[in-house]
Amino acid sequence: MALPGSLRRQSVNRGLVSHCTHHHIVVFLLTFFSYSLLHASRKTFSNVKVSISSQWTPSCTNSTAPELRPYELWNSSHLFPNAEEATLFLGTLDTIFLFSYAVGLFVSGIVGDRLNLRWVLSFGMCSSALVVFFFGTLTEWIHFYNKWLYCCLWVVNGLLQSTGWPCVVAVMGNWFGKAGRGFVFGLWSACASVGNILGAFLASCVLRYGYEYAFLVTASVQFAGGIIVFFGLLTSPKEVGFPELEADEDNSVEEDANRPLMGDDDADDDDQNYSIQATDTGNQPKAIGFFQACCLPGVVLYSLAYACLKLVNYSFFFWLPFYLSNNFGWKEAEADQLSIWYDVGGIIGGTIQGLISDVLQKRAPVLAVSLLFAVGSLFGYSRSPNSKPINAVIMAITGFFIGGPSNMISSAISADLGRQDLVKGSSEALATVTGIVDGTGSIGAAVGQYLVSLIQENLGWMWVFYFFILMTSSTILFISPLIVREIKLLLHERRLRMLAE
Repeated sequence: MALPGSLRRQSVNRGLVSHCTHHHIVVFLLTFFSYSLLHASRKTFSNVKVSISSQWTPSCTNSTAPELRPYELWNSSHLFPNAEEATLFLGTLDTIFLFSYAVGLFVSGIVGDRLNLRWVLSFGMCSSALVVFFFGTLTEWIHFYNKWLYCCLWVVNGLLQSTGWPCVVAVMGNWFGKAGRGFVFGLWSACASVGNILGAFLASCVLRYGYEYAFLVTASVQFAGGIIVFFGLLTSPKEVGFPELEADEDNSVEEDANRPLMGDDDADDDDQNYSIQATDTGNQPKAIGFFQACCLPGVVLYSLAYACLKLVNYSFFFWLPFYLSNNFGWKEAEADQLSIWYDVGGIIGGTIQGLISDVLQKRAPVLAVSLLFAVGSLFGYSRSPNSKPINAVIMAITGFFIGGPSNMISSAISADLGRQDLVKGSSEALATVTGIVDGTGSIGAAVGQYLVSLIQENLGWMWVFYFFILMTSSTILFISPLIVREIKLLLHERRLRMLAE
């Protein structure tokens, strides 16, 4: 007779503790910091937007005398006639990056499931670092400014950076089972926020020497990180002689460990006829196709929801320092340092909400509650006074309720979707599913960055926040079928426990 769900979960949790080794810790840290470095280089661009805009629209007068600069000096870096057009182009670059990043995610997930994850991740990190160096440092050193060159470099950077997330999530999914996944992935998904903090810190430290040095520092650190990943990362337990996750668990526990949290826990345990791949223990499992991955339960709904939520999250990521400088008149370095509090809130939110979802064994209700509070926090932050302490507190609260759910969907939930019963026995679905979810999210974020700059220019920042509230509400709407289903399951489990007592 099959074990009750609660007893099976206890068995899996004990298995997690007993099988944690120093290899797990090394994998956790290497994947954590590899993606942190990728995000740090992205954050650099958002942190130096004011300096870049100033460089592309220089003043007509010297700083020491009201004399006109020579025409040649003016024209050498005069890309735009005013700051408004420069800001719109910066928003266009964000959109270009995210569109190419989204396209790359769909491809990188498929490539990551078919090639060595370590090679793909290391290549992406080192190549992206070189592109960032060319974009922000080399062009400034040689005083070469060209809009088409910037666009092309940022397209390539988006494609290269897209190799990161599907690979690191797949590696983590290979090493860490479903037991405690919400907490482990919630803590680990802080890598993006840590990268934002690191990027803001590095940029603010060297910004006084010129924005080109901010790009130089982050690109150098990222390149070094790619080298370390190439020589140090273990992509799977079998590389050190450990059994795969599925082989290491008892059959009765394995079924529960691979069941997605958004699935129906009361389904017939004896029905094993839904596997995409034929059960053949003698054959090495093959990577599933793109359309097969799209047809997995929950993938489309969470992808659409993440498109709305990532739009909001990445708008804060790309525009928060600029908003603080533009709206409150604070210095760029101060705005960079203050924007860290949004990421601090996201780190705490992702960890706590992941832990709660582990206790409940359901993800969607936790997301729904957090997103409802996010609507209120967005409304409150849009009316934040010109006070740095108050702004930082409300910013952290907003990051808690927006960044937390964003981290859960992109990490723990993506791993759940890529490890469910329909692909049981195949670890070659993780990167593909993760690429679909994050790629769809990036398409939404790409559209959003251009809309943010357009709305801000024509209607003002207040309407930008109304737009964020609309997108957050749409996120809840897309996952509402999953929310209803999982709440019904929670109530059903509660009734069973009451009857058992």
